[in-house]
Amino acid sequence: MSAQIGPVMIDIDGVTLTEEDRDLLRHPLVGGLIFFARNYRDRAQLQALVNEIREVRPEILLAVDQEGGRVQRFRDEFTRLPSMQALAAQADEQRLKDVGWLLAAELLAVGVDFSFAPVLDADDDFCRIVGDRSFACDPRELMAKARPFIAGMHEAGMATTGKHFPGHGQVLEDSHEELPVDHRSLEEVLATDCQPFAEGIAAGELEAIMPAHIRFAQVDEPSVGFSRYWLQDILRGKLGFDGVIFSDDLTMEGAGAAGGYGERIQAAMGAGCDMGVVCNNREGAKAVLAALERQGFQPDPESSRRLERMRGRPAIKSWAELEQSSRWQETRNWLASWM
Repeated sequence: MSAQIGPVMIDIDGVTLTEEDRDLLRHPLVGGLIFFARNYRDRAQLQALVNEIREVRPEILLAVDQEGGRVQRFRDEFTRLPSMQALAAQADEQRLKDVGWLLAAELLAVGVDFSFAPVLDADDDFCRIVGDRSFACDPRELMAKARPFIAGMHEAGMATTGKHFPGHGQVLEDSHEELPVDHRSLEEVLATDCQPFAEGIAAGELEAIMPAHIRFAQVDEPSVGFSRYWLQDILRGKLGFDGVIFSDDLTMEGAGAAGGYGERIQAAMGAGCDMGVVCNNREGAKAVLAALERQGFQPDPESSRRLERMRGRPAIKSWAELEQSSRWQETRNWLASWM
């Protein structure tokens, strides 16, 4: 039987592992690691780092935010990707599928399991945190663009994560810096911004969901990622979602209303998250793990089962094989022709 996947995703500071990194990776409650641009020098270094991490913790899930546009952590020696807004304006259905496939295939070829993608927030340039990361400003039209992109990711062997449930595009504030408050009713949110998530869930296209650090004042007092009502009654109950629920980064200012780091992870787990993401704050990560230890928290077999679906299953096993792919070559050339 495979090892249980722990409920905490951490990060590291550099391009190789320190002894403290190794100690944290061995912690039984650590189940994932997210990469940032600071962890990347070139593809060979990244491959070596992936191998080093897996020597310490073979079952760990490796993730990155590799959306394209302004959110692309690995750039040099990877294909430069446009924002989804720019891509949606240029691409037909097949091109959308090819770019989703390319994004996923490149990451899988170096051993990264998944990207936290796609963004399903509806926006054009209103929300500071979303903007051109969105496929469309009309939630009723968004999945027409996102669906082929998702299909391409699946063809490469990568699970998808729809974010930021139930939609971040109608609040101006950046939840990295403050807690946005949306004053719309539940019925209005479900009929508009939540539609892409509902469609993706109904079609079985999303293996994971990441909720937003937004408080919907007319719906529930806690923000979405800390709300049992949003995650259990609406997401799992009304929408029927049975996949992974990742918290958004628990070090963001938008998460601060839940209290300190121990309170944040307990609130996220209590609301129904399968994995709490703790980035860019090593002391915060240690505090999260210490809080769960004090609580006597044990990895949930059902959460572990869901998290296992996020493991990469690459159709193309190496970068050398990828370079021989006509689909990869043609998609790169098409992107280069207009970006």
